[in-house]
Amino acid sequence: MTGGSLKIMLAAVEPSADAIGASLIRELKTLAPDALLFGCGGPEMRREGLESLFPIEAFSVMGATDVLRVAPLAMARARELAEKAAAERADIAVFIDGWAFSRLCATRLRRYSPMTTAVKLVAPQVWASRPQRVKFVKKYFDGVLALLPFEPAWFTREGVKAEFIGNPNFQAAWNARGNAAAFRTRHALDDAPLLAVLLGSRKREATRLAEPFREAVGHLAREVAGLRIVLPLAENVAPLVRNLAGDWPGEPIFVDAPEKYDAMAAANVALTASGTASTELAINRTPMVVAYKVDPITGFWATRVKTTPFASIINVAADRFVIPEFIQENCDGRLIASALLALFEDPSAYVEQAQTFDVILKELGVDGPSAARLAAERTLEWASLGRKRALPAAR
Repeated sequence: MTGGSLKIMLAAVEPSADAIGASLIRELKTLAPDALLFGCGGPEMRREGLESLFPIEAFSVMGATDVLRVAPLAMARARELAEKAAAERADIAVFIDGWAFSRLCATRLRRYSPMTTAVKLVAPQVWASRPQRVKFVKKYFDGVLALLPFEPAWFTREGVKAEFIGNPNFQAAWNARGNAAAFRTRHALDDAPLLAVLLGSRKREATRLAEPFREAVGHLAREVAGLRIVLPLAENVAPLVRNLAGDWPGEPIFVDAPEKYDAMAAANVALTASGTASTELAINRTPMVVAYKVDPITGFWATRVKTTPFASIINVAADRFVIPEFIQENCDGRLIASALLALFEDPSAYVEQAQTFDVILKELGVDGPSAARLAAERTLEWASLGRKRALPAAR
């Protein structure tokens, strides 16, 4: 189905989903300029013209206890979206990442607007934990647009329409790879050893990781003469991170989005929270250590449901620990500093990471066909699936 009469609902409640949603909106405006777009999104989607029904910042959460805290509001907002879809007679609803919120929305959409096609953009990571979620997807979603090449098979073998499109955020990072020399010149760094530190894009995440990351930087600064650090800032946590890390060793340099990839490229080594940033660093060929920590309840639960030992996508795709990972009780400043020091001192460790990055990134399609364009095309093509599903059986 194509054309200007389409009514498309988009829903994103996390920063990385907001970026994907913005790229999707740009392509939809090109392919179907008269389509009505509505739903919820963050600053990037709003800059593309989406009038968000409500602010999404409250839903950028990182653990089971956080999810419980916002559950009543999430249920109310999910119903609000479903009622809006029904009122507008939406052709299709695209739920971007954010599994917990998407799940709430999908059940309510089926109740209030059963003829609206429901699509999950960014597959739930059933390969990492809770593979039974495929059954929920089959019941409540009409299709899945997967960002990783090994994901569609998990759904298609259960009869779910699924397709690999690539990751718009990774492709955008690939096309905007940083200029290391320019960054070092702008900030008068010359050949100073430079560590990039990325605390994540959620406030609780940054707050929880600040202490072990600060400790790691302190230990490393005593071992690496003249160490400088740079902290690329996610928009929604920028003031918090400036406050948390302002007095860290290494004369911190804080940079906003326009300089993010230049900073990554200029860094000799990086310390990052698990998430999109680890792949962005790989795109800029920056060797790294990944560390992450959630609250004890979420950590206890995660150890019982996860089916992979890896946290970063690069390690998952490689099926080995290319990147050192320090998770939960191992998210310790001394342990992290030791791994960072090895990357500063051992060229072979850098080479191993960089060579693996090249192979894995090609598999992820970072230089392939536009993921955002593919997502927009499938959105338009799949818009009629809901009506076909909702039609009564022929007699």
